[in-house]
Amino acid sequence: MNDDRRERLIKLASAAVFLTIVAVAVLIVVSQSGSSGGDSENIVSVAEVERELQGIPQDEMVLGQPDAKVRLLEFADLQCPFCRDYAEEQLPQVIENQVRSGEAKLDYRTFTIIDANSIPAAEAAIAAGKQGRGWNYVEIFYRNQGEEGTDYDNDEFLTAIARAAKVPDIARWNSDRRSASVKAEVEAATAEAERLGFEGTPSFAVQGPGAQGLEALGSLESAGAIESAISSAGE
Repeated sequence: MNDDRRERLIKLASAAVFLTIVAVAVLIVVSQSGSSGGDSENIVSVAEVERELQGIPQDEMVLGQPDAKVRLLEFADLQCPFCRDYAEEQLPQVIENQVRSGEAKLDYRTFTIIDANSIPAAEAAIAAGKQGRGWNYVEIFYRNQGEEGTDYDNDEFLTAIARAAKVPDIARWNSDRRSASVKAEVEAATAEAERLGFEGTPSFAVQGPGAQGLEALGSLESAGAIESAISSAGE
C-alpha cells in the first residue's frame, strides 16, 4: 500500500470516528431534552410510586397508620426541585421503614412559595387527597416535574397526574380543587409554615411524645436525619 492511499484511509477512519462521537452526543442531548418532565402525554414512574405506597393507609394528605405515635410534617412546594429530590432520594427509605412499620405517619403540607402556579398544583394535590390518592398525586407529580418557571403545570398536566394517580372521580376532583375550602387549606398550610419560621422547602416539623408540641426541625439533609428525628420524637 502506498503512502498516499494509507493517508487517505487514516483520514477516512478518523472522520468515521468523529461522526460516531457526534451522533452519540446528539442522542444524549435528545434523550436528556426528552426526559425533562412536564409532559402531560408522557407521565412516568406510575408503577414505581404505586409499589412504594402500596398497602399504606392514606387519609387526606396523611400517609401511614392513623395510630402512629409520631407525625412528621413536610412543608413542600410541588414545583420545588429540592422537594423532588427528597421525594425520590430520601423519603422512600423513611416510608419503607418507619411509616410502613406504623412508627410514624407523614403529613404533607403545601407551602406555596415558588410562584403563582404553586397554588393550583397544591389545590390539585389536596383534592386528590379527598379521594385517598393525595400521596400518589404528590409522588407522581415530583417524578414528572418540569423545569421551574416554564408554566408546564397547566390544567392538562394537572389532570394527567390525577389520572395517573388513579383518582377515582375526576369530575369531583375538578370541583374540589376549585373549591373555597381547598383554597383555604392551601392558604392555612402556607401560613402555618411561616408561623414556624420556615423560609424554604422542604421544611419539616414533628409531633410525638418526645417532642415539644409541634417542634420545628427546618431542613433535614438525609433520610438518616429524618429517621433520627422520628425516633427521638417517639421516645
